[in-house]
Amino acid sequence: MRVPCDSARVQPGNRLIVALDVATRAQAEDLLRRLEGVPSWVKIGLELFTAVGPAIVEEIAAKGTSVMLDLKLHDIPETVARATASVARLGASLCTVHAAGGRAMLEAAVAAAGNMKILAVTVLTSLDERDLANIGAMGPMSELVVKRAQLAMDAGCGGVVASPGEVSALRAALPPESWLVTPGIRPTGSPAGDQKRITTPAQARLAGADLIVVGRPIRDAADPAQTARAIVAELAAVQS
Repeated sequence: MRVPCDSARVQPGNRLIVALDVATRAQAEDLLRRLEGVPSWVKIGLELFTAVGPAIVEEIAAKGTSVMLDLKLHDIPETVARATASVARLGASLCTVHAAGGRAMLEAAVAAAGNMKILAVTVLTSLDERDLANIGAMGPMSELVVKRAQLAMDAGCGGVVASPGEVSALRAALPPESWLVTPGIRPTGSPAGDQKRITTPAQARLAGADLIVVGRPIRDAADPAQTARAIVAELAAVQS
């Protein structure tokens, strides 16, 4: 089921995507139970997808929870198109691809997605300016993110994934209907972990993020539902 961007803006609960960053079906089911239905969205990444298989996407989507399948596809256009078509049949609402794959790859993903929305990952939130230099990417970071985001939107993508630090510039540069999905979110007092470009939920929303992705701070909380509710309330308090 595709959730319109306007719906994400109107319904605060739809702004929170909880990352099911766990290794087993039992752990995923336990976390979903402990979340008590607070988030309207969950993210399934490579760890759970490769450990459990595609059926987990179908099962969660069938229960009415919207799924962001974070596979970050990056391959030749034909391969990405076939993989995207397979993902769309699972019932995911969002699927990620790497903007660095180029326009032809992005267009192939969009063409194969049907009603599923394609999100292009601009630059991983674990990277900083030094990392860009080490891999030979042309910076500065802020310019590279905007350039890749514009390429993705020109190719027909529904939105982009970018760190909180780039959201404001992207909101100004991209069409208003573009979805901006922001990982690297850490509630006040939470450790950064391996993320280098982070911010709080409210700061991300104020910058223009439509949806935010939160993983470890919720997954590792004593009461995941309570932590999720606090984040939803923090987002709801921010004026649209």
